Amino acid sequence: MLPFVVALLGTVFVAATLLDAFEVVLLPRPVRHRARLNRYFFLGTWWVWSRLSSRLPAGRRREDFIGVYGPLSMVLLFTLWAVCMIIGFGLLQWALREVAADGPSQSFAREMIVSGDAFFTLGYGDIVPRTLAARLLVIIEAGTGFAFIAFTISYLPVLYQHFAQRDAQIIEFAARAGTPPSAAQLLGWHIARKQFQQLDQWLANWESWAGELIESHSTYPMLAFYRSQHDGHSWLASLAVVLDTCTLILAGTDDGRTLQAAATFAAARRVLNEVGTSLDVISLPWDVNRRVADRDLVLLTDTLGQSLEGWRDSPDTLPHVSDLRRAYEPQLESLSVYLRLPLPDWGSPSLLVHGPAQTELIRRLLKRGGTDRK
Repeated sequence: MLPFVVALLGTVFVAATLLDAFEVVLLPRPVRHRARLNRYFFLGTWWVWSRLSSRLPAGRRREDFIGVYGPLSMVLLFTLWAVCMIIGFGLLQWALREVAADGPSQSFAREMIVSGDAFFTLGYGDIVPRTLAARLLVIIEAGTGFAFIAFTISYLPVLYQHFAQRDAQIIEFAARAGTPPSAAQLLGWHIARKQFQQLDQWLANWESWAGELIESHSTYPMLAFYRSQHDGHSWLASLAVVLDTCTLILAGTDDGRTLQAAATFAAARRVLNEVGTSLDVISLPWDVNRRVADRDLVLLTDTLGQSLEGWRDSPDTLPHVSDLRRAYEPQLESLSVYLRLPLPDWGSPSLLVHGPAQTELIRRLLKRGGTDRK
C-alpha cells in the first residue's frame, strides 16, 4: 500500500509543478484560480522579506534591500520548481523499485540523488534502473529537466523586456512631473510652457503605457515587485500622478480634453484592479484626507482656476474630485502599503504658477484658504 501512496504523492508533486511553471511562463493570460504554487511562494517570501525590511531605517538602505527581492524571488521560484520536480520523480522511482522489486530497497535520500542526476542529465550511472518503466521514467525526467532549463533561460529576457519598457516611460515622466512627481508640477509644466493642448497627446501615451501594464502585470504579477533602477522613481507613484491629473481635468474642465483624460483614467484604474487581483491585495477603507487635505485641495483647484484657461468655476468641482478619487485611491493605497512603495502628494499650488506676478496670487489663496477653514 505504501508504494502506491508514495507514487500518488510523487505524481502530485510533478504535475502541480509542471502546471505552475506552464501557467507562469507559457500561458499568455492571467490565471484566476487560487491554488497555485507560485502564489503561495510569493505570499510567504514577500511577507518575510517585507517584515525584514521594516527593521531597516527608512531611506536608501531599505530601498536597496527591498529592490533585491524581485530578481531574487525569480531565482528562488525556479529553484523551488526544480526541487519539487526532483522530489516528485524521486518518489516515483522509489515506488517503482518497491513494486517491481528492482534490486535491493534504496532509501528515499538515495533515490533523490538518482532523480537529481537524471533531471540535470549529469549521467553518473551509479545506479541503473532495470525495469522498462523505471528506465522510461528516467528518460521522461531527463527530457523534463532539459526543457525546464531551456524555458527558464528564455523566460527571463521576456520578463526584463517588460520591466525595461515600464521603466523607460517613467524616466521620461520625471522630466515633466518632477522627482518625486506630483499632479500640480505636471500641470504647471504644461501651463508654464503654454503647451496645455499637448497634454492630450501626453495622456494618450500614458494610456498606451497603462495598456502595456495591464497585459504584462496581469500575466507576470511578479513584475510589481521589481523596483525602478533610478532613485525617486516608481511605477505606482507615476500611475498615481496620472490618475490625479486626469481627476483634476475631468472635474474642472468641460472641453474636448476630457475625452482623452477619461480614457487614460479608465486604463490606469484597470491597472490597479488587475495588479490588486493578481496579488490578492484588498482595498483599504476610503479616507478623503489620506493623500491630500481638503484645505490643500481647495487651494489647488482655486489656483488652477486662476492659471488655466478653460477651467470652470463650479461648486460641483470639489465633490466631483472626491467621487473620482474614491474610485481609485483605496486600491492605490492598499498596493502602496503592500508593496512598500510610497505615494506622492498632489503638490503645492505654487507649482502651478510661475513668475513674480503670481506670487501675490499664491499668498492671497493661502490666506483665503486659512480663513475659510476657520
